[in-house]
Amino acid sequence: MTTQDPQAIIRETLQPWLAALADPAGAQEALLARLLRGYAGTGYGREHGAANVSTLAEYRRAFPVMTYDDYAPLIKRVMAGETELLLTEEPIGWAITRGTSGGEPKFIPMTANDLRIRVSAGRAMLKYVADTGRYDLLRGVNLNLNFPSVVGTVRVGDRELEYGYSSGIYTKFVARFTPIRSVPAQEEIDALGGGKTRADWDARFELAYQKCKGENVTLVGGVAPTAIMFARYLCQKYRTYPKNLWQTQIMTLGSVPGINTRYPPALHALYGPAAIREIYGATEGMFGQQGDEKRAWMPNYDLYFFEVQTRSGVKMLHEMRPGEMGSLIVSTPILARYKIGDMILAMRPPYYRCIGRDRWWMPLRYAWDQFMSFNLGRL
Repeated sequence: MTTQDPQAIIRETLQPWLAALADPAGAQEALLARLLRGYAGTGYGREHGAANVSTLAEYRRAFPVMTYDDYAPLIKRVMAGETELLLTEEPIGWAITRGTSGGEPKFIPMTANDLRIRVSAGRAMLKYVADTGRYDLLRGVNLNLNFPSVVGTVRVGDRELEYGYSSGIYTKFVARFTPIRSVPAQEEIDALGGGKTRADWDARFELAYQKCKGENVTLVGGVAPTAIMFARYLCQKYRTYPKNLWQTQIMTLGSVPGINTRYPPALHALYGPAAIREIYGATEGMFGQQGDEKRAWMPNYDLYFFEVQTRSGVKMLHEMRPGEMGSLIVSTPILARYKIGDMILAMRPPYYRCIGRDRWWMPLRYAWDQFMSFNLGRL
């Protein structure tokens, strides 16, 4: 945990985000210029003439929209040692998916600059503290229920680098730059191994309980279904619930759609009347987070470049009309025009929801969930 003044951390972390939300077009234009300078230093970027691109129209003509399957051969070459093909600095590790989108896990290289950007995962919690003045939250601990940040190693050229789940990697890195301690430490979770069986999760949950039972847990962060699994573990083994052990102020959760529409009844029943803040991220980056009581997230326009494939063609995320849906295309410092496979719904600016994977039936599923939860599209 850093010893820097918490109020200074909050100001420094939130100011670029809030400024970009106030002027998304300007923020995205400036960001594209920065990304192109980075792409110009990679083999892939040179192949597509990044150094000669200066406008959005030129960017779209020069760089095709790419899925993970399209990028996979390039990523394999990076693993084989051609790091300069996609990266401007050596990778320091690899993030893998949990396979929730089907098929084999995806491998995404991570660099020091990439990890610095992912510190944005802490913005939801810091915005809550800034808005409520509840600085006492920072004197508590974060109940860490994340996946392991180290599962194994992969050879990159002549080096062995660790790989693990992005949620654990986020926590390990973000914990160094936010004024709240995560318990258990991510290294303690990693020491239990990378297994995914019930026994593996029981071991992690027991570790979390033993480490936190005497702590002041003010924050719960991680994957929403895992938070519910942990509460059920406590009920089955210790005949108690998290709300009986701690006075949790806020839960910052991600990984699944519906965190603010489908999950609150269960979360509040198990953890008490904590504020719920959604984190929208993926293995490829942290793209947005909820910043207030409105039940939707706000994009990190200062960190990632967002386009959307809609019925009327490709447009900028901030150009979407309320109620419009589309498939997200994000440009990160590593991946240009990457079609991530998520379907995005535009609410009233600057609010958005990820309603699920990009499938033809997903709008119907979302409409049904909204009807069944009596939300009916309300923020």
